[in-house]
Amino acid sequence: MSSFFTCLGLRAVPPTTPITNYGPAFLGFNFFFAYGLLSSRTLKQFYGIDHQEAPREDLSKYGEAAVRNGKITRAQLDMLKRNEAAHANAVENFTLLVASVLSASHAGVPAQTINAAAASYTLARAVYGAVYILIGHRHWSQVRGLVWWWGNLSCLFLLWKAGERI
Repeated sequence: MSSFFTCLGLRAVPPTTPITNYGPAFLGFNFFFAYGLLSSRTLKQFYGIDHQEAPREDLSKYGEAAVRNGKITRAQLDMLKRNEAAHANAVENFTLLVASVLSASHAGVPAQTINAAAASYTLARAVYGAVYILIGHRHWSQVRGLVWWWGNLSCLFLLWKAGERI
């Protein structure tokens, strides 16, 4: 079994050493990250404004009232709104990762290349989620766009590599 750094192409190995394609593992993690960890339900439950009967309306229907009643602050409501947006973006963006990993795997792109690009995407999406949720400042929130492109370029690189082999 090869090391993590070897699987990312950061360590040289003899050409006959098989490298595991961790693309499916990255897909599984990013699914859980997008649909689970970034879900706004957890924070809404923490702040006591989660309504199971209409969870998509929690912030639009009950958010302002929660601020008026002192249940949460304006900053907390804004953070919850950014969390919902980060979750929606992660879900929307997940399809690009799936398409790129599957295309690259099917086309026979080397496992090290797939692993490195998928790891890059995963790191970018983790940073993106943190920046989106935690940074509400107009100027500093621009970092989010740069990180978004970093993740997308990781996927576009895999699609390009797949295209070269097909």
